[in-house]
Order: sequence, then structure tokens, then C-alpha cells
Amino acid sequence: MARVHAASTRSRAATIQGMARSVAHPAYARIIAAEPWLRKLVPVLVAIFVVVLGAFAWLEIQASQSDALAAMAEEVELVTSLSRGEIARLIDERGPSNIGNPQALLMAAVPARLLTHGRIVAMTDANGLIKAVVPADSEMPDIPAGIDQMAQGDLAALSTITQKNGGRAILAMTRLPAPLGELAIVAPMDTGLSLWRNRIASMLTMLGAAMLAILGLGLAYFWQAFRVRQSDAIVDKVRERLDLALNRGRCGLWDWDIARGAIYWSDSMYEMLGLERQAEFMSFGEVNGRVHPEDRDLYALADQLAAERTNTVDHAFRILDAKGEWVWVRARAELIHDEATQSAHLVGIVVDISEQRRTAAENAVADLRLRDAIETIGEAFVLWDADNRLVMCNSKFQHLHDLPSELVHRGTPYEALKPYLAHFIAQARREQLSHDEGDAKSYEMLLPEGRWLQVNERRTKDGGYVSVGTDITALKTEEQRFQESERKLTATISDLHRSRLTLETQAEQLSRLAERYLEQKAEAETANHAKSEFLAKMSHELRTPLNAILGFAEIMDAQIYGPLGHPKYKDYSHDISRSGQALLTIIADILDMAELEAGRIKIEKRPIILNTIAEETIEKLHAEAAAKSQRIVANLSAETPLLADQRAIERILAHLVHNAVKFTPEGGRITVTTREVSGAVNIYVEDNGIGIPKEALAKLGRPFEWVDLDAKKPTEGAGLGLAIARSFAELHGGTLTIRSTEGSGTTVLVRLPIRAGPLLEQAA
Repeated sequence: MARVHAASTRSRAATIQGMARSVAHPAYARIIAAEPWLRKLVPVLVAIFVVVLGAFAWLEIQASQSDALAAMAEEVELVTSLSRGEIARLIDERGPSNIGNPQALLMAAVPARLLTHGRIVAMTDANGLIKAVVPADSEMPDIPAGIDQMAQGDLAALSTITQKNGGRAILAMTRLPAPLGELAIVAPMDTGLSLWRNRIASMLTMLGAAMLAILGLGLAYFWQAFRVRQSDAIVDKVRERLDLALNRGRCGLWDWDIARGAIYWSDSMYEMLGLERQAEFMSFGEVNGRVHPEDRDLYALADQLAAERTNTVDHAFRILDAKGEWVWVRARAELIHDEATQSAHLVGIVVDISEQRRTAAENAVADLRLRDAIETIGEAFVLWDADNRLVMCNSKFQHLHDLPSELVHRGTPYEALKPYLAHFIAQARREQLSHDEGDAKSYEMLLPEGRWLQVNERRTKDGGYVSVGTDITALKTEEQRFQESERKLTATISDLHRSRLTLETQAEQLSRLAERYLEQKAEAETANHAKSEFLAKMSHELRTPLNAILGFAEIMDAQIYGPLGHPKYKDYSHDISRSGQALLTIIADILDMAELEAGRIKIEKRPIILNTIAEETIEKLHAEAAAKSQRIVANLSAETPLLADQRAIERILAHLVHNAVKFTPEGGRITVTTREVSGAVNIYVEDNGIGIPKEALAKLGRPFEWVDLDAKKPTEGAGLGLAIARSFAELHGGTLTIRSTEGSGTTVLVRLPIRAGPLLEQAA
């Protein structure tokens, strides 16, 4: 990606670089070509120089150290020989038996100036014991065995030993005349090499300074190279932006060497014409051959430049592109003199103005179309410039003011047309203008012939104004009719307003009636609830004495305590028992209905077998059916489990079968069927009785509703059986449906879910 970007940059920068190559010295091109190799070679040379300089310095240090150690050894050997000679002379002077104090002898024999750089001098006796040490407070290092054997005659034996502090030292030993033993001198190398170290430090300082100078020069070179690269990058970016601007602006650079007749074109010029560069420069004839013959000839331009009649060029001409089409361009250039080559160059820029030419032509066509459009409109149109000079007007304006044709042209001042426009400026217009200070003005005028004219004036952006006069006579007539209609509409609106007030009054009355209805409805619901409470209480109060009556009637009918005395009493007691039983049934139904409406009945769902309950219920009503020669058929499925309240199911079956027996004529048939279907149990109670009229089915199942099926035989009972059965079915989450055909019979369907349905508390 970096190489592609660099290539793109070089391509875009070719415009400036190509022009630079046309005027640059050839040596500069060679320097530019060698510059990358110099950047790579300089650090290598600096590194080689530093390495060689360091190697020579290391060799010099090693050689100078060896020379310093050799000089130090020679010096120690010389000091040892001189000290031995001085001690031998003193022994000869004093005699071997009169040498005195060994310490004083040693100090007298060895001058203090020879004990510099930490040197230690020791003297032993014939047995090898140290008798004297100079300096006196010095500690003599351990001398390895056998070194004293190396001394021969007056010569000193030299060796290197390790001191107790770990430092290295030169040891020189020589034999002394009897009765003394050996003379030993220890010279530490560290203190002896101090002068060498000082010289080495000075040399390394000079070497370091030289290397720092070299490195500084290298860094300065690299910094300068870095700055040059940065400058080149900035120049490349400027070149890139300049070339991009030339390409985007469809411009090209020209450099015309008039003397040689060579013309340099930038890449953007080739791209603008769709041509490919064949050479660095184009000849004068090639360029002139592409210029349109009707435009100015480049030869004439060259003659003018050569004769110095002009030094600038601003010329528009057509030039042929690669597709064979003529492209309008404008060349702006200036003649400059190159002092280096003593030649004249015409340098400038060429801009593609084809779009401007097309736009100018389109504007001219649009101007003609605008004039035609203004001429064809039905309004009087006039346009004035900022100096109150006529720009244009249409024939309608000219005819309206009866303007002469010689005055209707562009640039005619307003003062020249004012006499013709004076009749147009009526009092209404002057008053309008005196109160309207905005950029847009609109006013109406009544012409002498009775026509109305609406004039719209607006300021233009250049300070002039445009005026359009429209004949609005028809609009004025329509406006009068509209005003009349508006008056009528106002009267109608007033009537509507009064009607609305009436409707609002009626709506308020309806609102009050609705409130009264809600109040009365609440009172009715309260009364209904009180009725249910009363019936529940009264049914209970009636049941208690009725149970006593039934008990006594049964005792009397059974003659438990003896005969009644007359047979009629037994019939009476039997009638009392039967009537009381019927009354008790009615009271029980009323009580159940009242408790159901009051929400007091609680059902307890438990697993039961529906078939068993159905058989028991049918058995209880068998005697009642047999009294009417009716037959009850049980078509029960296999043992059907059901989650329900047993007492409620018994009441449902008893009411349905009892109603079927009641409304089925003698010799009829009642069928009780159970069937399990899709998670529920269906109980069908069918009869072939008289049936129920269709219009009466809607009210069946509501409390205290009777349907008189036979006018000769009024319906008995309280009309609560179906209502109680439906209420118990709904408490179980089921439904009760009645289907009947008059004269054919009735079918009652009770659908109970096996396990689904609301909970006991919710159902209650």
C-alpha cells in the first residue's frame, strides 16, 4: 500500500517535477540521483571510522601498559641494585661485626625519594628473618618460597606477587653481604601505574571528544538529511495538492521555450485533452496543429513575443482533444527570461472553459426564453435597475402606457419615461407608497375606464425593482359577490350558533337524565339484593315450621299413635304431606336461588363417578315417571370420573329430569345420556314432549320465568329449576344449552369440564 501511495504521489507530482527538469542544471540531477546512496554510505563510513579508532586506542592502551610495567620493573631493579651497593658500602666501612641497628642501617642506605608510589623495602638476616622494614609501619607481604634462590651475585631477582589486599606487585630480591641475608623491595603495580593511567585518561578523553565530534557530525548529517526528507515530503505534499488542484480544476501548466520551440505540458494538460505523453516536450508545430484554424495563430503570438510587443498573454481558443472534439481553453501566461540559459520562456496556465462557454450559451438561450415567456404573460411587466434605468418590459406594459418604440430599449432612464407614466401614478398609489417601506409592495388601482389593476413591486438584489400589473377586474367583481355571500354566511353561522346553544341545553338535560338513570339503577340493584336477602331469610323461616307440619302429617298418616277415627283424616293428612312436600321443594328452590344470587353457595369439588349419581337420581324420579306411564332410559357411558360437587350435580340432574317428566305427556320417553368429549363431560336430557316455542327459549333459564305451554293446564312451580341448574353448571366452569322443536321435544345439554374450570373460591 505504501508503494502504491508513493507511486501515486510521484505520478501526481510529475507536473512540477517535469517543469523543474526543463530548467534545472544537469549536475543537479546527478546529485539527486546519488543522494540516496550517500545517505546509506555515510553511517557505514562513520561506524567503520569509530571501530578503527577504538581498535587503535585499545592496542595503544595495551602497548603503553606493557611499556609502563617494563619501565617500572627496570626502575625497581635499579633501586634494588643501588640499595644493595649502599648497604654493602656501609658494611665495609663499619665492618661485618659492627653494623649496628639494622633499621638505621636500612634507612641510611635507602633514600626516602626511592620509596615513592607505596614501595616497601625489607632486609633479613642470614636465617631469613626480617630485621628492618622501610617505611617502619609497613607490613611486608608474604614472599613465596624459592624466590631468594633466583638472585645471583649482585643481580636482583624479579617476580610478580599478590598482596594481602588482592593487588598485584613487583618483588625484587638480592643477596646482601654477611652477616645479612636478602634485600627485598615490593612495588605495587596500581600505584606504579598511576602516571600511565593519567596518560590513558587524557588519551581516552581526547578520543572520546573526537568520537563525540564525529558522532555529532554524523547526527548533524542525519538530522539535516531528516530535515531534507521532511522538506521533500512537504514539497511533495504541496506538489500533490497543486497537481490535485490542477486535475480537479481541469487546468494545465505550459512552459514554452520560445527560442527552441519546445513546449512542456503538465500531466493535467494531457489528462484534460485525453492524450498520452509521448515525449518530455512537444514541438511548436504539434501544438499549433491542434489549435482551431479560426482562432488566433500561435505563430502570430510568437512574433509578438519575439518583437517584445507584449509580455503577457490572456487568450481563449479551441484545441483538439483525443476524441476529435474541440475544447475551449483560456491561456494566461507571462514572458520570463531565464538568466542561466539566457532564453525566454512563456510560462502560464491553461484552463478548460468549455463548461463556461456552454453555460453562457445556455444562459443566452434561457434569456431568450425568459423574454418570450415575459412577452406571452397576460400581465404588464417592467424591470428597472439600481440606477432607475429600464432593463426590459413586455408589450403589455408598452401598450398600457402608450410608450413609443424608440424609448423601449435597455438603459432608458426613468426620467425619459416619466411623462408617459404620470397618468398611471394615481393618488391611491402615492398614499400606498408613503406608508409601505418594505422591499415588496402591492397595491390596487382603479383605471379611468373602470377596470381594476393590481400592481406588485419588489426590490431586486442589485438594488433595482420589478413591477407586475395584473388586471383583476373579474376578481373584484367576484370579491363583491363573495362579500355578499359572506354576509349570508354570517347570518347562517348566527343561526347555527343558536342551534348549538339549544343542542348544548338538550345535551345537559340528557346528562342529568343519565345521572338519574344511574341512580335509579343503583337503587334497583340495591332493592334486588335486599329482595334476595329477604327471600333467603324468609325461605329459611318458612322451612322450619313446614318441616314440623310435614313431620306431624306423616305421623298422622302412618297412625303411629293409633287410628285417627275416620278414614277421611288419613286422606287429609296424606294431602297435607304431599302439599307440604311440594311447598318445601319450592321453598328449597327459592332458597337455593337466593343464595346463588347472593353468592353464598360454596361448592366442594371432589372426584365422583357421574354414572352412579345419574342412576341414583333417575331412581328417585322413577316413581313420578311411572305415575304418568313414562319411561326413563339411561344411556350412560362407562364409569366417567368427574371433579365436581356431588350435591350440585344431583340438583342439576334432578331439575332437568323433573322438568322433562313434567312437560312430557303420558306414555312419553325421557333419555339421559352421558358422553366424554375433549376433556369435558356432556350430559344430554332428551324428551319427546310438547316442545318449547322458539320465542320462549330466550327467557328460559332466568329466575321466576314460566312458559305456559298448555293454556288449559297452567304451569306449576316457581320457575327456578333451569336457572338453578344453569347456575350450578356455571359454578363448575360449564354451560347449559337448550334446543327444542315445538311438538317434537326438547334437549338440554350440560357441558362440564372434567378437571378444568375456576377454583372453588373463584367459582363461589
